[in-house]
Amino acid sequence: MKAIEVDVFGLVQGVGFRWFAQRTAQQHNIVGWVSNQTDGSVKIHAQGSQSDLIDFLSVLEKGPGFYSRVDKVITTNIPLFETNDFAIRG
Repeated sequence: MKAIEVDVFGLVQGVGFRWFAQRTAQQHNIVGWVSNQTDGSVKIHAQGSQSDLIDFLSVLEKGPGFYSRVDKVITTNIPLFETNDFAIRG
């Protein structure tokens, strides 16, 4: 089990990116949360197996398409946390 913080930059607010991240997390057995940030980025805390996280990130880097654009993804290891689902926050 591993936990990561993911900062996603680009055109990722107002385009369904949080919903996309939640759906993708659920499809890859990832728990955590996603939130819009004041600088226009999206922050994700994600926890799961190493292979599930790799698959999750691979899909996130492509984005949901439509009107979104992912320019940069920064991933940082963080301590494990307690949750049973993947939530959309603010």
